[in-house]
Amino acid sequence: MSTVTFTFDGKTYEGLAGDTLAAALLRNGVVHFTNSSYRDRPRGIVGIGYEEPNALVQVDSGAGEPMVPSTVLEIVDGLVVRSLQGIGDLPDTRDESRYDKKFIHTDVVVVGAGLAGLEAAAEHAKKGKDVVIVDEQPAPGGHARLIGEKIPAKLLAVLELPNVTYLPRTVLHGLYDQGYSVASERRTDHLSSSVSRHKARIRTWHFRAKHTVIATGAFQRHLVFTNNDRPGVMLSHAAATYVARDGVTAFKNAVVVTVDNQGYRDAIRLHNAGVNVSAVVDIREKVSRDTKKSSRNAVEKLGIRVITGAAAYDTTADGHGVLSGVVVGTIAAEHMENIPCDLLALSGGWTPTVHLATYIGIKPVWSEKKAAFILDIEGNKRISAVGMVAGKFGGDDEPATYFGPELTEEQAKDAFVDFQRDATLREVRRAIKAGMHSIEHVKRYTAIGTAHDQGKTSGTITMGLIGKALGRKPDQIGSLTFRPPYIGVPFASLAGRDRGLLTDPVRKPPIHPLHVAARAPMEDVGQWKRPWYFPQGSEDMHAAVLRECAAVRAGVGVMDASTLGKIDIQGPDAAEFLDRVYTNMFSTLKVGASRYGFMCGVDGMVFDDGVTTRLGENHFLMTTTTGGAAKVLDWLEEWLYTEWPDLKVYCTSVTEHISTVAIVGPKSRDLLAKLSPGLDVSNEAFGFMENKFADVAGIPARIARISFSGELAYEINVEAWYGAHVWAAVMSEGAEFGITPYGTETMHVLRAEKGYVILGQDTDGTQTPMDLGMDWIVSKKKDFLGKRSFSRSDTAREGRHQLVGFLPVDGQVVIPEGAYVTAGIDAESKPPVKHIGYVTSSYMSTELGRSFAMGMLANGASRHGEIVAVPFDGKVALAEVTEPLFVDKENTRRDG
Repeated sequence: MSTVTFTFDGKTYEGLAGDTLAAALLRNGVVHFTNSSYRDRPRGIVGIGYEEPNALVQVDSGAGEPMVPSTVLEIVDGLVVRSLQGIGDLPDTRDESRYDKKFIHTDVVVVGAGLAGLEAAAEHAKKGKDVVIVDEQPAPGGHARLIGEKIPAKLLAVLELPNVTYLPRTVLHGLYDQGYSVASERRTDHLSSSVSRHKARIRTWHFRAKHTVIATGAFQRHLVFTNNDRPGVMLSHAAATYVARDGVTAFKNAVVVTVDNQGYRDAIRLHNAGVNVSAVVDIREKVSRDTKKSSRNAVEKLGIRVITGAAAYDTTADGHGVLSGVVVGTIAAEHMENIPCDLLALSGGWTPTVHLATYIGIKPVWSEKKAAFILDIEGNKRISAVGMVAGKFGGDDEPATYFGPELTEEQAKDAFVDFQRDATLREVRRAIKAGMHSIEHVKRYTAIGTAHDQGKTSGTITMGLIGKALGRKPDQIGSLTFRPPYIGVPFASLAGRDRGLLTDPVRKPPIHPLHVAARAPMEDVGQWKRPWYFPQGSEDMHAAVLRECAAVRAGVGVMDASTLGKIDIQGPDAAEFLDRVYTNMFSTLKVGASRYGFMCGVDGMVFDDGVTTRLGENHFLMTTTTGGAAKVLDWLEEWLYTEWPDLKVYCTSVTEHISTVAIVGPKSRDLLAKLSPGLDVSNEAFGFMENKFADVAGIPARIARISFSGELAYEINVEAWYGAHVWAAVMSEGAEFGITPYGTETMHVLRAEKGYVILGQDTDGTQTPMDLGMDWIVSKKKDFLGKRSFSRSDTAREGRHQLVGFLPVDGQVVIPEGAYVTAGIDAESKPPVKHIGYVTSSYMSTELGRSFAMGMLANGASRHGEIVAVPFDGKVALAEVTEPLFVDKENTRRDG
């Protein structure tokens, strides 16, 4: 292997390419790694994988990354890292690395490339199934690889099969319903001092599998006794691997404390690698010597002392806080002795890595025989468990259920359960005395299992200690609720290439180039660029909007409405589906007609609105707010897939497929007659909320008579690529009528004059249709989403904010949107002044010749005619409360 140079805490070291940072530092004699987060105690490396609770580092080279376990971080030339005391730093420089995503549909995902995982992959692959194997280690073999056991060639051959994809250095960090899982693949050069733009630093894999095999193995447990956290106290499996496989020579004298035969096997590995093993301390009184392969026999043949029925009670340290010895005593604490050592290797039993299964609600079960929570999954077609995670630990293990000796309160204050949180046995006892008997309650009281390792090292121990204190078995306590992600995941890897401008796509309607040519400033509405206003000469927005409003009210205006969300809804149950999601009836809608509708959330609050058209008996086209299209589609599909899968309905986003040109104003009928000569546009032939199919400017179109201004209006819908052509034709043919293009600001003024709300501006998710004065849109004949919530005491209470209009006493004052409305009516009112509402929309109106506003007011529907105060900018504006309708109250203009 080649030698690489790296820097740790400002000092330069050498290591072998492929080493983990932990192995390289131990080989360089670094035993005291860092100090603990809360009590500043010296700490060393404990484990060998993602279970490591102490040895976390901040990577300062390359892209940089905090909170990386040194036990899985492979060293590369130029790597610069520093130790952490539990909290990392976000890099302060731009990450120029590349991140990728990949989406895979496969038959089987096998999580873990140990022997059990490889055997499962081989079994599925031989049946002709496509198999993906993900494994966190850089090479296959799992536990066998760590102990130096030869991997059978027939299993390694599985990785070469054409229907098998093998992904090393890949951690499956989330498992979800319907076979969906997410994994992070770290590339070999991902933390070098130089950043590669040609190779992804991390690739995020999204899998959809018919079957998932969990072969994630198990973590070794530590034991809880006084001062069990000193540098030099390690898990026996980790210590033996660092010494035997990685050539670590930092340790000279070892003591192994064990509850199972794994401790004996690790003692043998330590001895054979040149470490003097003073003793194996076994808490079990009787340890089998019956077989020739007995681990105890093998240890004793090497001349290693075996002490049975004994445990570790305390440790001693040198002047730097590093381990110098272990105090060992009988279980009854009748005899104690201090055995000098610089390595204390603990084998507290195995904790199967059950996290992934718990993410989807599968609870592990306690096995008294294995002294562990294991996955026992039978008859599940979507998921199975094999190997150590299923309790198949191998060897001649006869583990004892043991977590630590009896300790006094004074001893318990330094007996650590969770190293990351510096949480001790005393804190567990305090939680229990406070009435916390549930593992979840103790977790929150003590913070055990809430840090980076998410209970990997401390979870089962905590359950055992609670059970011990309450006189219950671990299965009576239950297991922790683990939550994804299984490891820390950089946000950048989840984003992939969706960064910078790609974070939120910029969307432009097909007519956009013509708006740019007309010098229209753009407003961002959702992801869309929409023309804000169309200035003439040196007009500012205020002047342009007043002119545009006057032109629409007196003549004809044109607006690009292409960005409205559009969802094509088809299927024999489409009408029934719409009845369930809208507050009003849609099953009674005639083919060719349109209807305005409200959607409510399950809380009864208005969620979105829009016009839906019935194009056929089982075919509807729904429009949504521009910014709400994605969330509405997601909402519809959520109910179809999770609650009403029996409904035969299909939803398809068609927002980008359709360009919509709205012509608005009293002269719009005359303009449409020119654009579509063969269409009868009379009021009798083409009524309000009706749709007609005809050619417009030579292009097949669906024309809907819909108005968001209160004026006579038509929306011309054509296939998207004809949008610019139709806009140009409208502008050309409309010249004789003085046609005026207008933008979103004018649209807001026109709709507010008619009292039409814009969701997200006049609402904030706390309004019901009744709060908006729209009781008429709520059907009394059917059930729908949110209906039950209308009877909630809070939803029906007096004093709710209701939509009202405001007419400032000084008609030249435009009240700022968002301003509070108060009960005091003059500048002399002294604080505190009661807040009774707020302004949501406020404009100057050419039609009214004055300013006006809309807003929410407590009991607003009954306060028309009152004068209220609106303080802003150090002054107070007085305003009359009115109904939220200011123009054409008789509603005659919409018919021309």
